[in-house]
Amino acid sequence: MRIFITGATGFVGGALARAFVSDGAEVHALARSSSSHQSLDGVDIHYHRGDITVPDSLKRVIAGADLVIHAAGRLGQAGVPEAAYEQVHVEGTRNLLEAVRATGSNPRVLHISSPGVLGPIDGEPATEDASYEPSNAYERTKAAAERVALEFAAEGLPVVIARPEFIYGPGDLHVLRLFEAVRNGRFLYIDGGKYFCHPTFIDDAVRGMRLCLSRGKPGAIYHVAGPREVTFRELGETIAQALGVRPPRVSIPRWLIRAGATGLEVAASLVGKTPPLTRTGAAFFSENRRFSWQRAHDELGYTPQTDLANGVARTVAWYREKQLL
Repeated sequence: MRIFITGATGFVGGALARAFVSDGAEVHALARSSSSHQSLDGVDIHYHRGDITVPDSLKRVIAGADLVIHAAGRLGQAGVPEAAYEQVHVEGTRNLLEAVRATGSNPRVLHISSPGVLGPIDGEPATEDASYEPSNAYERTKAAAERVALEFAAEGLPVVIARPEFIYGPGDLHVLRLFEAVRNGRFLYIDGGKYFCHPTFIDDAVRGMRLCLSRGKPGAIYHVAGPREVTFRELGETIAQALGVRPPRVSIPRWLIRAGATGLEVAASLVGKTPPLTRTGAAFFSENRRFSWQRAHDELGYTPQTDLANGVARTVAWYREKQLL
């Protein structure tokens, strides 16, 4: 089995690459010259220099693949123009799928998206049929990329879309900042920590995405999420317990944190630095994000196995092993 992966040097793509290599698959990965392979040292991956924003670098390296996984993307970051997200998420997706189609071999494709394309969720957990309501540049361009993937699926390319939500676990360096904030007593609740998020442990996310790839219906969308949504208060307390520190206690109103984030962004832009908190970051902690994974369960057999306490404890153990906490 030959598998081609974009974004393999990232957290999610790397976890998928390790899983397939462990199963004996021949894994090929697209990597920019500036990408670091350090997190994948010792993993038998065939690297190819290229970039999803450079169409000519794609077709040759995709040829012969039985499965294609598109995990490349750009994380949300203050000061990045929307056009930069569009180039990676939208044009990059189009370039990749054009290259896949040009091979003529019609391999199955997994397009990794995000439930964030639905925006904040009030009420019951959102299903895949909810309308697009993106609220920032990252989400808008991910939604546009989904539309591109669905166009190719409608034209006969076997593309399946997975939407994994708020992935954390060993190997992650992005959510590490949240664990550091709790450890250092800097994590604050917004409106008492009443808003919901939906954490997904990396092992569950990988299992769910692989089921999407192997069993998903072309043109279908599947949410891959953890067992249940939790409040930020529960998340903060669970992290604190795993770290052996005092749980967060301070709470501030939503209007204040959003005003503060706006001010920090403006100030940071004036001196050319990255703000410690952005409006997008403030929104993440002050909006509800919860999603139903029932479709993935019914159609693919997906059931998340790792509860929050277990997943957080395993994550803390890895951070400490790597001397990151």
